Amino acid sequence: MTIEELLKVLEMQEEILQFSHFTHGDAWELGNLIVMEARRRNTPVALKIQLNNGQTVFQYDFDGTTLYTEDWVQRKIHTVRKTESSSLHLHMMLRQNEESLSGMGLDPSEYASVGGGFPIRVEDVGVIGAVAVSGPNHVADHDLLVKCISKYLHVDEVPRIRAV
Repeated sequence: MTIEELLKVLEMQEEILQFSHFTHGDAWELGNLIVMEARRRNTPVALKIQLNNGQTVFQYDFDGTTLYTEDWVQRKIHTVRKTESSSLHLHMMLRQNEESLSGMGLDPSEYASVGGGFPIRVEDVGVIGAVAVSGPNHVADHDLLVKCISKYLHVDEVPRIRAV
């Protein structure tokens, strides 16, 4: 796929995967769904769901993850909060425009231009938070989130990106 095609898929994912509401209970259910899918894939990840007000409403770190992994998760959360789109979307935009985080005025120690962060967008409200995972592969991290969010929302027809 070309970068343009990948960007269109990412935009479609974000348009399709919107919540009608998002409560702490939703965070618990979605978080557990992600943990179970990561276990099924045998992929140890750090996971966080955080609202835009800074409140963490779900967090789980697999054995073997570290504070370094948690740092990546928080950087992905910051990226989603700032751009209101997935962190993989920013990654592809930067590749397309041959830019860097620094070139956008974003500190690479606070933001990440890799996959694994996805916006929690509520219909008719907007982005109210982010869910992020960090594991061994950033594209797989993104795919894990897309698969689990689509399953949680009972949406079958979501285009996916498995390799970049």
